[in-house]
Amino acid sequence: MNSKSKSTPATESAFSMDDFAKALEQQDFQFQNGQTVKGKVFQYENNGAYVDIGGKSAAFIPSEEVSLRPVTDLSEMLPLQEELEFVIIKEQDADGQVTVSRRQLEVQQIWNRLAEMQENSQTMQVRVTGVNKGGVTVDVQGVRGFIPRSHLLERENLDQLKGQTLSASFLEVDLSNNKLVLSNRLATRSASFSQLEIGQLVEGKITGIKPFGMFVDLEGVSGLLHIKQISQKFIESLSPLFQPGQILKAVIIDLDEAKGRISLSTRVLEKYPGEMVENMAEVMANAEERASKANKTVEE
Repeated sequence: MNSKSKSTPATESAFSMDDFAKALEQQDFQFQNGQTVKGKVFQYENNGAYVDIGGKSAAFIPSEEVSLRPVTDLSEMLPLQEELEFVIIKEQDADGQVTVSRRQLEVQQIWNRLAEMQENSQTMQVRVTGVNKGGVTVDVQGVRGFIPRSHLLERENLDQLKGQTLSASFLEVDLSNNKLVLSNRLATRSASFSQLEIGQLVEGKITGIKPFGMFVDLEGVSGLLHIKQISQKFIESLSPLFQPGQILKAVIIDLDEAKGRISLSTRVLEKYPGEMVENMAEVMANAEERASKANKTVEE
């Protein structure tokens, strides 16, 4: 009986530790712009600091890229051998060195926070830093933003806004295009809406008279008093009864913040049809009491 002996093939030369070490040396760390890395500062220079981020060569962070805030002491902002996050802003040069930033990381965090505020329809205070034909530039926590003229409450003399602080809401937050557009008008409207409710008696100034009704300014937001809501009696023309600039009291009967609409009524204040036409002064003088009675009637 012949038995076949099993032979082990000759083993190929093994991957030695020396080969492994050489492979590590040849490994090329691919650092790219915008990439976030961790590193430790190990040496300060007059114009920045060197950071170990695990590459062949140390990374460098210029002084102006340390923070959005003015930096007087690098050791305070970048303690030696403390692991910190950095973002790469310049890829490897001929020596394999990359340039990193902490400032850009702060900017990214601010943009993320602003996007979240936009999603939650929040408003914030911004400072006007410049003026141009189309609107004003503003500082938003260190990021440059823009408010178009059409979204400013003050649209005529823009120069007087420089240095002022305005309330603003977000129209567009786009980090990829470095575009931040805000609205002072919508933020003010939102704040005003939060103080209004249906059934509330408000006082405002007539700003415009149209065939279908009147626009009334209510401290920055505009309400509409439709011609059918002025009196229980038919009114053919408003011009003989009202004039721009006239102060008027009315009751809010509808609110639509999304569309910026406030519907007003004075007919609910009348004791009889046509009283607003025949004795407007009496209706206005006792508007608070009449509005209270009108609300109780609705509740009942």
